[in-house]
Amino acid sequence: MQTEAPTPYTLPAIRHAFDLTEDQRMIRDSVRQFALDEVAPIAEEIDENHRFPVETWKKIVDMGLPGIPFPEELGGSNGGHLSYCLAVEELSRVCGSTGLTLAAHVSLGTFPIFKWGSDRLRNTYVPKLIAGEFMGAYGLTEPNAGSDSGGTETTARREGDFYVLNGAKCFCTNANYAGTFIVTAVTDPKLGAKGISAFVITRDTKGFSVEPGEKKLGMRGSDWASLIFQDARIPKDQLLGPEGEGFKTFMKTLDGGRISIGALSLGIAQGAYDVALKYAQEREAFGKRLSDQQAVQFKLASMAVDIEASRHLVYHAARLKDANQPYVKEAAMAKLMASECAMRVTYDAIQIHGGYGYSREYPVERMWRDAKLCVIGEGTSEIQRLIISRQILKSRG
Repeated sequence: MQTEAPTPYTLPAIRHAFDLTEDQRMIRDSVRQFALDEVAPIAEEIDENHRFPVETWKKIVDMGLPGIPFPEELGGSNGGHLSYCLAVEELSRVCGSTGLTLAAHVSLGTFPIFKWGSDRLRNTYVPKLIAGEFMGAYGLTEPNAGSDSGGTETTARREGDFYVLNGAKCFCTNANYAGTFIVTAVTDPKLGAKGISAFVITRDTKGFSVEPGEKKLGMRGSDWASLIFQDARIPKDQLLGPEGEGFKTFMKTLDGGRISIGALSLGIAQGAYDVALKYAQEREAFGKRLSDQQAVQFKLASMAVDIEASRHLVYHAARLKDANQPYVKEAAMAKLMASECAMRVTYDAIQIHGGYGYSREYPVERMWRDAKLCVIGEGTSEIQRLIISRQILKSRG
């Protein structure tokens, strides 16, 4: 094996004809430059140290990225869901952890309050979340309820003007830094999933605590934690939507979140492809560049097709959401295609790098580890196929 020092990588322009508006191109280009200047230089360090980069989050807030899809009257920029996905994609192109931080804050920590919260909840919390006064987190998964979210065991017992919560949530992104938490709990055990309600919890709630999560395979620069409820008393006006509709609310939240995870996956895949393409054009083996070897050319071709197809699906789903059109099936398709694309592309990027790909001298091993979360979070690939099949069969019913 040759041992030349690795060549630093840069991001080439992406050419595609998706009819982006001038504003969308401006957002994409400004976030791309920010990612290169501010995010890429520390991506390796935060991964190595399992460190959440508070300094980067503050800069993301200063750029107004958390407010992109929200209306101006709440402090947003009314830029739409596609513009927001472009921002997630560009951040993820150099650091999946940073893309995930923004995606979880917007899609999971803020959007449900904006969409289903009372006027009081919406006006109290959404402007603060957009302004970055605190982060938002979302608690659905439990130690015994993952893909089977209808099996929620956390309970909420009504006592006068309060609900008393007991139970635990795990794998909650941004939780150590969040000021609000959206969680589900069973309010009527006899009704199954129809007896689950959603609540907005504040960090200072008595009986509520946050426990740091374990170290993880990838997304190491993204924060996560467990939420513990021990007779936590929640005012009844912190109920998110009607009692008993929490499961429905969370499922609709995940529909939108899947588009952003698709954008996250797309960014990781594009970043790995960028690095692999540059390496193949510079590295020599058997007397010629890797990019002149047919085996490598075929890998690059497959990677490019995979990414382009994923981009079409992700952008299409985002546009449907912006147009207030049904997008359940399309969001699941986008998430399924893009997340599995990220796994394939990062795997092949490592193969193209050979021994260097297995080392930490290049970012492709980190990108591969980060990509793994994308086929699990917001519903596993198996769950996406279940959703798609149900939507197909329902439309043919």
